[in-house]
Order: sequence, then C-alpha cells, then structure tokens
Amino acid sequence: MKHKLFFIGLALSLMVTDTYAQTAITWKQATAAGYTYKYVTGDPTHSRFYTLKNGLTVILSPTNKQPRIQAYIAVKAGSKTDPATHTGLAHYLEHMMFKGTDKYGTQDWTKEKPLLDKIDALYEQYNSTTDEAKRKQIYKEIDKTSGEAAKFSIANEYDKMMAAMGGQGTNAFTSFEQTVYTDDIPSASLDKFLALQGERFRSPVLRIFHTELEAVYEEKNRTLDDDGRKVIETTFEKLFPNNNYGKQTTIGTVEHLKNPSLNAIRNYYYTYYVPNNMGVIFSGDFNPDVVIKKIDQTFSFMKAKPVPAYTFKPEVPITSPIKADVYGPNPENLTITFRFPGASTRDARLLNLMGSMLTNGKAGLFDLDLVKKQKLLSASAGSYNLKDYSVLLMRGNPVKGQSLDDVRTLMLSELAKLRRGEFSDDLIKSIVNNTKKEIIEGNESYSNRANNLQNDFTTGIDWRTEIATVNELSTITKAQIVEFANKYLNENNYVIVYKHQGEDKNIQKIDKPAITPVDVNNTAQSTFLQHIGSIPANTVKPVWLDFQKDIQRAKAGSAQLLAVQNKDNSIFRLYFRYEMGSWNNKLLPIAAQYIQYLGTKTKTAEDFSKGFYKIASSFNIGTASESTTVSFTGLQENFAATVKLYEDLLANCQPDEEALTALKGRLKKSRENAKLNKGAIAQALISYAQYGESNPFNNVLTDAEIDAITSDDLIKILHSLNSYKHTELYYGPLTAQAAATSLAALHKTPTMFAAYPAKKDFKRINTDANRVLFANYDMVQAEIYWIRNEGAYDAAQAPKIELFNNYFGTGGMSSVVFQTIRESKALAYSTGAVYSSPSKKEDQYYFMSYVGTQADKLNESIVSMNELLNIMPESEKAVIDAKENMRKSIETERITQDGILFSFLAAQRLGLDYDARKTTFESLDKLSFAQINAFHDQTLKGKPYTYCIVASDKRVSDKDLKQYGELIKPDMKLLFGY
Repeated sequence: MKHKLFFIGLALSLMVTDTYAQTAITWKQATAAGYTYKYVTGDPTHSRFYTLKNGLTVILSPTNKQPRIQAYIAVKAGSKTDPATHTGLAHYLEHMMFKGTDKYGTQDWTKEKPLLDKIDALYEQYNSTTDEAKRKQIYKEIDKTSGEAAKFSIANEYDKMMAAMGGQGTNAFTSFEQTVYTDDIPSASLDKFLALQGERFRSPVLRIFHTELEAVYEEKNRTLDDDGRKVIETTFEKLFPNNNYGKQTTIGTVEHLKNPSLNAIRNYYYTYYVPNNMGVIFSGDFNPDVVIKKIDQTFSFMKAKPVPAYTFKPEVPITSPIKADVYGPNPENLTITFRFPGASTRDARLLNLMGSMLTNGKAGLFDLDLVKKQKLLSASAGSYNLKDYSVLLMRGNPVKGQSLDDVRTLMLSELAKLRRGEFSDDLIKSIVNNTKKEIIEGNESYSNRANNLQNDFTTGIDWRTEIATVNELSTITKAQIVEFANKYLNENNYVIVYKHQGEDKNIQKIDKPAITPVDVNNTAQSTFLQHIGSIPANTVKPVWLDFQKDIQRAKAGSAQLLAVQNKDNSIFRLYFRYEMGSWNNKLLPIAAQYIQYLGTKTKTAEDFSKGFYKIASSFNIGTASESTTVSFTGLQENFAATVKLYEDLLANCQPDEEALTALKGRLKKSRENAKLNKGAIAQALISYAQYGESNPFNNVLTDAEIDAITSDDLIKILHSLNSYKHTELYYGPLTAQAAATSLAALHKTPTMFAAYPAKKDFKRINTDANRVLFANYDMVQAEIYWIRNEGAYDAAQAPKIELFNNYFGTGGMSSVVFQTIRESKALAYSTGAVYSSPSKKEDQYYFMSYVGTQADKLNESIVSMNELLNIMPESEKAVIDAKENMRKSIETERITQDGILFSFLAAQRLGLDYDARKTTFESLDKLSFAQINAFHDQTLKGKPYTYCIVASDKRVSDKDLKQYGELIKPDMKLLFGY
C-alpha cells in the first residue's frame, strides 16, 4: 500500500466562469434502467453520476477499448480527519482494510475472535502505559497473543482473490482528503469483484496487526530518509498552522505510531466509512445500466449517517516571508509556496492557469528564462489544489557556485514579470491548444479517467468545470492574469524552505520491536474464497498481435516506416529510432541535451520552444545505451509544421558557446548531485555487481573530457543524425503510405545510410563467489539488493520464468517474498524479487531481489531472503492463483496504438516474429509447482550472490557485512566514473 502526500501536476483544468458554464456546458438529468443519474453535456468521457438511496455516490465512465475496468472505491477521509491524538490513523486503517473480515482471512473465526479481543485490550493498556518496563512486558504479551491468533488467520486472502480473478494494480493510498482503494479488473470478473468488495466493507477485522504496524514503522523510516518529503512536510507546517494540512502528516508522528489503538481505528472506520461519504468510480468496458444495479445491490446494506464536518480556524494572511531550514544528505534546493483558496473556487482555477504560465515544459516563464537559459540546474512551478486551500509551489536547484538566495531571487523575479504582464500575448492561446491535446490523450486511459473523477469527488470539484476547460480557457485575458498575480503574489506573502546538504540532527528513528514471525498459512483457504472462485465469469478470448497484419509498412525515402492508424482522434505520435546510443558515442547524449539550447541564423532557441508549444507539439531526443529515439507528439493538423520545425533546428542549429559553457557547468553539478542520491548510488553498485569495475553505469565522460567538448563536436553529431539508418514509427490518422509520402518531403534521408560508430559492448560477469558491495550513506534504513547473473536467453523458458516471478517475487501481496519478509516477519515495507529476462537475444538473464529495511534488521533480512533463495515455500493453490492471474491478464490485455509498434521492436530484438504472450498463454496448463521449484533450485538454490548494500556505516558494521562474502567498498569515483 502507499500513501500520497501530494501530486504536483500541470494539468490544466477547471478554468470556468459560472455564467458561461451554466449556459454552454451544463448538468443534465436522465433515467435509465430504473436509476436516475446526472451527466454533463459535451462530456467526452460519457460519465454518469448516481446517488443511491443510502447516499453512496457512483460514477461510471464506460468505454470499450479493452475488456477491463479501473475501479476506485474512495472515502472522503484522510490524514486531515485523523484524531489529533492518533495521527496516521487513516493510513493505518488503509493497511488493515486488506486483512479480511469474519468470513475471509480466517480459518476459524470462533477461535480467532477471543484472541483478537485480547489483543485489542492489550493495545489499550500499552497505549495508556508510560512505564517502559511495563510497556515491554505488555508488548511481549501482544507478540505472544498475536502469534496464537495468527494460527487461525490467512494472510493476504484479499490479494489472492484479486489475483485469481485477473486483478492488477491492487493497492490503496491515503492523502489529506481521501483514502482510495484501487483495482484494475477484467470486465468478466465484475461479479466476483463486487461480491468481494461488499464483504470487504461490511465489517473489516483488524487482524495480523502488530506485524502490519511494523510495516508502517518501516514506511515511516523511509520518509525519514526522504529529503523531499521532509521539505514538503515542513512547507505545509509553515503554510497551514491552523489546518491539519500542516498540523498533521499523513503517516503520523513517531509517538503515535508507537502507541496505536485498535479501538480508535475501528471507531474511525464506523465514523467515516459510511455510504454518504464514499464513492465507487468505474472506468472501462461495461454497460452502465447493468453495472449500477449490481453496485446498488452490493452496497445497499450500508446505512447513511451524519459525518462530522471538518472545521478549522482560517489561516491569517502572511505578511512577511516565513523561512525554514531542512537538512539531509541529498543536494540542496529551494522551495517557495504561496497560499490560495480551495480547489472548488474560481481563484484555484486561475491558479492552475498561472502555474502553467510559469511551467509548461516549453514556453512558460520558468521554462524560457530559468531552464532554457540555464540560469538554474532545474526549476518548476505548479498548482496543487486541496479542498480547503490551494498552493502555488515553486522549486529550484542551484547551479555550481550559486546560493539558495540566488535561486530565490531568480524565481521571484519571474513572478514579478507576471505581475507586470511581461509575458507573451499568445501564451494563453498556446495553453488552450496544448490543453486540447492533453485532454484527448488523457481520455484514452481508463486509469486517468477514473483518477480525475475520483480526485474531483473527494476534493469537491464540480466535474462540469473539467469539461468546460478548453472553451473557458480562451475567455481568460492577459489583464485578468496580471490582476490575479498582483492580488496573490507579492514579495512578502510566501513560505520559503531552504534544503541544505548536511546531517539532519533532528532525525528520529523507530526502534525495532521484538517480533516473533507469525504464521501466514498460505496454503489455507476460507469458504468465502471458495465462494468467490465459484462465481461465474464470462469467457474472454485473448487477442494476439499479428505483426504482419497489424502494422502497415511503407518507404519514406530510404527509411522504412512502420505505422498503426489512429481511427479514434486527431493525435499523432512519430518516432525516429536509431540503433546507436551512448555505447557508440559518449557525446551523443550531450548533443541531445545541447540542441534544446540552440537556435539557427533566423530563430532563437526561445523561438523554437514557443513555436512547438504554440502548435501543441513537442519533440525530444532520448539516448539510451544502444539506441536513440527522436519522438514527436501533437495534433495531426500540425504534423507538417512539427516536423518542419524539428528539421530546421536539426539541420541549421548554430553553435552557442555561452550555452555550452553553462551546459558543462550543469552537467558537472548534476553529476555531483548524483553522488548524493542513494538511488543513483544503488544503481552504480548494481551495475558494478553485474559487469565489474568497468560497466555501463560509469561509461561516462570524465570531467576533463567534458571540459574538452567543443560546440563543433556536438553540432557535427546533430547535423549528421539523419544520415544514420533509422526506422520511422508513426501512429496517427494517416495510413502508412500517406504518412510516408508526407515524411519523405519533410524529413530528408540519404540514398545510402552511414555506418553507425563502433559500439563498446559490456558483458555480464560470472557470479562465482559471494561478495558484498557497500556504499556509505547517511540514512535510517538499509537498502539491500541480491544480484546474480544467469545464463543465455532462451525464448522457450519465458512461460516458466513468468510464472516463477508471479509466484515468488512479483505477484504483489500474495507472492512468497512479500508474505514471508513483510507479512510474517515484518522486516520491510518494500520487498520483492525478479528473474529478469534480457531485452535482446544476445544478452543474459539476471536475478535481483530487494529488501528495504531498518539498519538494525539488516542481518535478519539477509538471513530471511537467503532462506527463500534456498528453499521456496510450496503452495499449489498459490500456483493455481498465479496461473489464473496470468491467464486472465493475458486474455484481457489489448496492445493498441503505438504499443503495437514497440511490441514489434521488442520482439525483433529477441529474435521473435510472433506475439510471445500466445506461447505463455498456451503453456500455462502444463506448468506446475514442481517445474518452477526445479527452476528455483537450478538457478538460485545454494548459488553465490553479490550483495549491494546502501546504508550508514554508523548503523551497519563491517563485521556484519563480512559474514556474507568478501567486503568491497568502491569509492565514488570508481562507481560513477568521474
């Protein structure tokens, strides 16, 4: 499970004047199949809004692109409504909603219940006791009783049922305003899904609590290692001293995590999990007239009751900058925020527009003045809308030699330009064009539709305003934006948080409690699980790709064009794919960055950015190790203009020495920052483990080589790019031949392509002995990776490997690794394992498993994972569920649009000319536990591994590490190559 702190998006929505919306885009009412619903005229999502007799909101958005449904069940209760004495409670409850009821998750409810009641009472004693010796004694009794109760429980039956019906993305998140439960299901499994949800929300049981609580401890510790989260929590604390946005955090305080109350959690459930405070949101392939009746029947048992209104003292205006400092190991940065009215107000809608005027990725003030001109390493601004208040959030990262106060001055100077109206007169019109495209693209995704509907439901935003976005954006004038900026943005009314690189002396840590592993009983089944399995589901026939029939082919000059026609809308996506990358030329990724700062003799770099944004198009050059892809997206009406702009820039770009000097500085600063990032350090260790000291991760330019780069070096690469062989991929309204004809005139290719530069190849090394690669990092947790290189690719092994992964390490909460490491032993919040297949036939397999745990659990975690690598627990039922999940997932998967083109390229790299899913699907019935167990024993059992560990050397000793293999501590220069 996860919890969302926030999402900063630049999605443009809700720019609506009430008068216009009432006359042009309005709410209407209709009745069908005996149910009355509301809808918005002109809504491309065709969403229906029902309110059932018990107050439950149901929002249905039907579309039949693939036979699946994205389902959200949302509760208008999050950390904002946590009791002040039990912060983090909504998030606790979210975790516990996966534990079952008196009908599932238990083998014998009559025997389990008295023990759970006893645990309840013990936690109340524990909660109210301050004497540490007594607390330890009570906890010892909690641990003992929990072990007894666990003998009657069945862990993760919810996830097992979801897996068996073909569910994907089973998860949940908690934020300020909401707790949301998410599942992606086959349409054919709807009856099973609803039966499970009805039971899930009938009377949840808080079982297997103390190990789940420990997982939340681990989650809390992860936040203590997250500098970005610390910045946001500090920002909100200063911005909202009167509102729980700032007074409480989603995950809660350490003190409250140590003193949970199951009674308080239960009371919270019955207070807020009531139908008039909940919404069921579906987007996907279904008949709404049929589905609304099923949902009504499922949830009609729920009774409406008054929900306590959240009240707060309004925030007082900020009259002088409120400053705060945050410390941590990550690179320094600056965050500035301004407070605005809540999400449903017109001012919040204007804020969304203003945020896009600052940052839209191409032509915003921050984009052009701070990023394009390389005055900052990075800079962004965006709106974040909550029910009670909204926020303009701006972030900046300094270049080398720049102070955080310099960053502040630069960002605030852009706001001054807004107040003075110093921005392009056609910027708003450009935003309209881009919003048009974004809405079309967004509506293609089931999950995007459902998420937008869920967000508006839980934050109180009128869906009508979403639908009126494009029309209403054009009514906003430059004068209105200037007036708005002057009303809300001045030089004194903000919160500013300085994130310094250094030791956080205030960091807390939750100590490891003594937990005895509990039984997960993974072979047991409740009668309810059997009932869900017996509910009929419609048969769905899989659809395989036929690369010959599904892909149109044509010649565009000397290049081959592969195309899939878009018959749904006016969006096009175009790609030029080169089979060369940084392994061919280390300067290639530098040139790909350099081009964004260049102009021609007749146009500046800013002209090109504005030009692409004005026609709602974009291009990007992405360089990987062995390939480079130039990608374009836009509206078909602007296809020719898009390609012409790019071709003009590529062929005629001129050197800019000032831009190159700035780029070199930014590259060096980014590289310095990478050495302060634990994720980058882990990647460096993993690459070292797989390839040795010289590896793809450190295959980069040295500082001296960066200094030696000339503009001519990079310009030569750009000017010659079209001379190399490349495949053109097109998804759009045109046929392949029409697209090829158009491209042949726009994108000139030589008669004979130039040969690619020689490529440096990297080979994985043999994992012949246990080794420990350790990197020191100031953190509470320890990140542990097991790496083992395996044999050559064999397409015939694919079905077995996929089933093994699903069963062992990638199958969500029901996988062996998750159930053992997290559910039974409470050693980690995040854990998993995968036997990874190569992307091309010449490469090898490799195995990787992972545990993110408290440093004082490192030894236990390693021992526990090693046990699983040597002996894989057996559950024939779990294998059957894994096979059913794979079967239903493949049956209902529809690879469409440009996904067809990239599937073809992926198959081609593996030497395949067919859809490999068909082979996997047809092999499922023949696979058994015995086969995947034999695979496990052959590839993993008793084998040596390289342990890659990122942790603090103050919390992890060399003595501990050396017991697992030869200890190697590579220095940062070796790991990073500079």
